[in-house]
Amino acid sequence: DLTYFFSERIAQLNSLGVNDVIIDPGFGFSKTLMQNFELMAYLKYFHIFDEPILVGISRKSMIYRLLGISPEESLNGTTVLNSVALLSGASILRVHDVKEAVECVLLTSQIQQFDHQTTQ
Repeated sequence: DLTYFFSERIAQLNSLGVNDVIIDPGFGFSKTLMQNFELMAYLKYFHIFDEPILVGISRKSMIYRLLGISPEESLNGTTVLNSVALLSGASILRVHDVKEAVECVLLTSQIQQFDHQTTQ
């Protein structure tokens, strides 16, 4: 399971003096379509590592295969999943379409601002 994998790797890196770690769950790497969506659904649990979470889903096959479109047509799906990732705790996005990703970050940041106010 990925939580065990990351906890082991982080401990190993820390023991070597590496303390700046970024969690990348690896969307698309050796995963089925449904495993990628399951990973997205559980992304919020990666905060237990107290490390920045990177999500790279831009134009991934999980988007265009499910929607039955080409990778070039997957901007809307990418933006939706980037929004979900940010609202689930991701702090770094790897993207192809920078302008749209910046807009996504600005909009989700506004929502998170109010969410943090209600939880404090």
